[in-house]
Amino acid sequence: MTDGTRRRAFRAIIAFGVVSLLADISYEGARSILGPFLLTIGASAAVVGLISGVGEFVGFALRVVTGRIADRTGAYWTMTIGGYVLTVAAVPLLGLVGRVDLALALVVAERLGKAVRSPARDTLIAAASEPLGRGLGFGLHEAIDQMGAVIGPLLLAWALAVRSGDYRFAFGILAIPGVLVVVALVALRRIAPVPQRQTAALVEQKGRVGRARKYLVFVFLSAVGFAPFPLIAFHLTDRAILSDAMIPVVFAVAMAVDAGVALVTGRAYDRRGLGVLLTLPLLSIGILAAFSSTLALIWAGAMAWGAVMGIQESTLRAAVGDLSDPGGRATAYGVFNAVYGLALMGGGAALGLLYEISIPLMVIFVMVAQGAATWALRLVAR
Repeated sequence: MTDGTRRRAFRAIIAFGVVSLLADISYEGARSILGPFLLTIGASAAVVGLISGVGEFVGFALRVVTGRIADRTGAYWTMTIGGYVLTVAAVPLLGLVGRVDLALALVVAERLGKAVRSPARDTLIAAASEPLGRGLGFGLHEAIDQMGAVIGPLLLAWALAVRSGDYRFAFGILAIPGVLVVVALVALRRIAPVPQRQTAALVEQKGRVGRARKYLVFVFLSAVGFAPFPLIAFHLTDRAILSDAMIPVVFAVAMAVDAGVALVTGRAYDRRGLGVLLTLPLLSIGILAAFSSTLALIWAGAMAWGAVMGIQESTLRAAVGDLSDPGGRATAYGVFNAVYGLALMGGGAALGLLYEISIPLMVIFVMVAQGAATWALRLVAR
């Protein structure tokens, strides 16, 4: 493989990362203030939770369908661009609505945009990163992506500090990165390769079917035992361990760890294969340290949480590309994301309930889930 091919692949992955960074500024910024905004238009806590849950369900569940459509039509770029446009158009409009039902519609539209684009986009990234190694490609993409996840909330915090309570202004600012997303996509399409359409469906080759199914079992078990950050934040504030102002700082540090770990583990995956993922259950158990009252353990747990996120968003996705046939890759990413999303939602609900009953019970649940995940991964790696 020539140096020129590798350089073109590197430029394409950087460009994909910039697109995701800009999009993250928009929708992660919006998500950081969605709860307080909904309260201003009359939503109750239950309604806020319902809107978030419906949005996440749409964002993950529909990826099975959109992935299949992408593979059958070969419209990877059309679905990627269309999904991004839907997301960045819906976000600024939130500042213009004054009714809960309209806000729900826009949140669902934003998540629908992610459902439309994600399987197709991940297929494009898998194709573009092949000369570099999929682990490095997805790791580099995730590292750049996470910059937007930090910049967006900080930008919105500044906007509301400058104009207190002016959510129209705050959401309106997010139209700027939204426009830049479209501009960046137009430039990206000129340099990124287009996957060749093939007739093979999702992992139809017999040798891959069993491994792919076992891999999905591992993904489900590892995600169902992954403590969500809002639960960690609830613990830290409810027990007055950290101030409200410190929670975003903890999250920002976790995101920085996310970016670094994504690069390291992505590169390690290219060299050593699926065995690298054995670190995921161990780190997920390490997150439990954040549920203590000792600051050193809390910071260690938060950094473990960031490390898990980095692996989930890079190496887990890279492995899907290697376990699926080219002709069914978008479908594979759709199924992967649906399983992953279902596990996150179910696991998050279970962990929240167990936390209310007994933290030791929550610890046992996590350890059992991660132990089972380790067993499942060993079956895949055989």
